[in-house]
Amino acid sequence: MGTGRGRPQAWGEGLHQKVLVVDDEPHIVELVRYNLEREGFQVTVAYDGQEALQRARTDRPDLIVLDLMLPYVDGLEVCRTLRRESTVPILVLTAKDGELDRVLGLETGADDYVTKPFSPRELVARVRAILRRARPESAVGAAQPRLVAGDLVLDPNTREVFLAGRPVELTTKEFDLLRLLMAHPNRVFTRDALLEHVWGYDYFGGTRTVDMHISRLRDKIEDDPASPTYIVTVRRVGYKFKVPEATRRPRRPSGR
Repeated sequence: MGTGRGRPQAWGEGLHQKVLVVDDEPHIVELVRYNLEREGFQVTVAYDGQEALQRARTDRPDLIVLDLMLPYVDGLEVCRTLRRESTVPILVLTAKDGELDRVLGLETGADDYVTKPFSPRELVARVRAILRRARPESAVGAAQPRLVAGDLVLDPNTREVFLAGRPVELTTKEFDLLRLLMAHPNRVFTRDALLEHVWGYDYFGGTRTVDMHISRLRDKIEDDPASPTYIVTVRRVGYKFKVPEATRRPRRPSGR
């Protein structure tokens, strides 16, 4: 948990998957709680932004379902605060016509969103998908080699990224997006292809989601985000990961 020192903590590590549900409408909270508990999740709840931050820090959930319209501290500010303190995945709830809220939620670090009114089945499916992508590969299979390109190192087993030896804190989607691009150097991905690979074929959002996540990635790994050297835009097509000339392709570091 954020103490002002060291790197943010990845909350909720362990065998039991815990979900914090935050909404100021009790019937929404109970609907989400009921459907998640039916699927075996441990659920805690909060009804305002201030309580949400307290619960997140003490309960250390694996995932947070977060409404954006909250009293005391609004959902966007909760999302910003949590993202400074942790890499916990966040699924935001927004109004059906609240496109701006959805965009702002993603820009402040949310991993996905569901619009109200929503299908409980869809919400549970999205929770499962986010948690599945957030699991370290070492927990479900053989260890995977690191991907290295210049000063950039990505470890799929620990879900850590380093730039010139310094840790880079990424959200679940940012990590998955960077991993896909680094694993296929110089391959051009359309925005639709990135949506399908990273967000899933059943994702209902638009391609602007990809652009926002690419922009955030560039802010974190590029020396000059306005003139990127790693994640390059291919006009009218999409994006590709450009390997520095000295590296040629992602490789396993020597001696490791």
